[in-house]
Amino acid sequence: MRRLFPAVFLILAVGWLAACTTNPATGRQSFTAFMSRADEIEVGRKEHPKILKKFGGRYKDRRLGDYVRKVGLGLARVSEASGLPFTFTVLDDSEINAFALPGGYVYITRGLLALAENEAEMAGVLAHEIGHVAARHTAERYSQAMAANIGLSLLGILGSAAGAPAGAGNLMSLGAQAVLQGYSREQELEADLLAVRYLARAGYDTNALTSFFYKMQAQARIEKEEKGKAATADEFNIMAGHPRTAERIKQAIRLARTTPVANPKVGRDIYFDRIDGLLFGDDPEQGVVRGRVFSHPELAVRFRVPAGFTITNTPSRVVARDKSGSMVVFDMAGGKTAMSVRDLRRYLVDRWGKNISLNDVERIDINGMEAVTGRGKMQLGGGGLKDVRLVVIRERPERIYRFLFATAPRMTRQLQTELQRTTYSFRRLSEKEARGLKPLRIKIVPVKPGDSARTFIDAMPLERFKAQWFRVLNGLVPGSQKQTIEPGQRIKTIVR
Repeated sequence: MRRLFPAVFLILAVGWLAACTTNPATGRQSFTAFMSRADEIEVGRKEHPKILKKFGGRYKDRRLGDYVRKVGLGLARVSEASGLPFTFTVLDDSEINAFALPGGYVYITRGLLALAENEAEMAGVLAHEIGHVAARHTAERYSQAMAANIGLSLLGILGSAAGAPAGAGNLMSLGAQAVLQGYSREQELEADLLAVRYLARAGYDTNALTSFFYKMQAQARIEKEEKGKAATADEFNIMAGHPRTAERIKQAIRLARTTPVANPKVGRDIYFDRIDGLLFGDDPEQGVVRGRVFSHPELAVRFRVPAGFTITNTPSRVVARDKSGSMVVFDMAGGKTAMSVRDLRRYLVDRWGKNISLNDVERIDINGMEAVTGRGKMQLGGGGLKDVRLVVIRERPERIYRFLFATAPRMTRQLQTELQRTTYSFRRLSEKEARGLKPLRIKIVPVKPGDSARTFIDAMPLERFKAQWFRVLNGLVPGSQKQTIEPGQRIKTIVR
């Protein structure tokens, strides 16, 4: 058996090395044996509808979508993956995000488009995602994971005879999966390098990637301040995790200096023309957050969370959290499920809450609507055992709304009254109230003589962080060359 181990692994190693090829984008050896280009295209095709469903669907402004597609295709043509059938999609999502599926499916959110200040900055983001595709980073991650699993499976087969501990292969496989979940540090920096290359080839200002990174850094601080975590602002961002934004800014500055472009394209005016009127924040079709209140004009319902909780609205659910880790989760049962429910109590105990041993189950009335509630304990993520209270509300035959309240045991008594108030704040909206929930939008306006930043900040219909948002949206952030607005220039503001 001692002789068999090196022989088998030598065979595997030779096969894997033979499967390494030189990637034309990166110039380095790339191991992609378990995912071909055809496989990548097929994966992207199958996952594309799931991405649209998860991220709010395609943004409905066709003119803006065509514009993004035109810029994206221009960048794709100068990449080493120009033969792929690239698809560029603007997602109706307020989060600042961009990503790519293998096979050339590139996504950018309207939230990110609101943050960018010109075509070159948007192009830098698209070029970064094209870089991931051209470098075949997903194929690398997948192939490495498969190779690890094959090797570890072999270890499991041979290990018992050689005296390896039982379960060693499974443990190592779990570790490999954890490492390979996201892009590596090197892959992110590689995609930045390729982005600068493609910007230069397409004639864009290569400093655009740097200026956008500064905006991302400033926006991340706002987001963390909203959630009471300002100290960790640089630990999260759209292209982030590996490595942190600060390090990527340094690399982008260095790359821009080494790849200057004569008479570079910036495209501020055309970009402003395309994003004028862009939705900012929540789409009313997915509900609207105003401070501590969530309202849904189409469903005509609303509720309020306790002070200290910050609401995050997604297409599938609403989640509010506070600094203690306590949480409010709000969603709906599916329409077919709701119509099939005859007994709301049985639905709570036997279906939605079936994995929790519920106590104190009782029927209650919430503003004229039938409801049932119960308490229990459950494990939520890595946060340990939580006290939970479930509430189901039948607002009408085809609609069942659901609340999950989760608190650390030490916080349960302290938050009990406030979370009960959240439960009983759930109510129907009047027709007039529903009509009054108008979305926020980006408005492009000229700066007139006598105008100052304060002129626009005071007029913005935001409840918090008005000044910070105005400065971020207009690039008046630390590290930026521009720190003031001048008469005659066009700027972004927020209107209702």
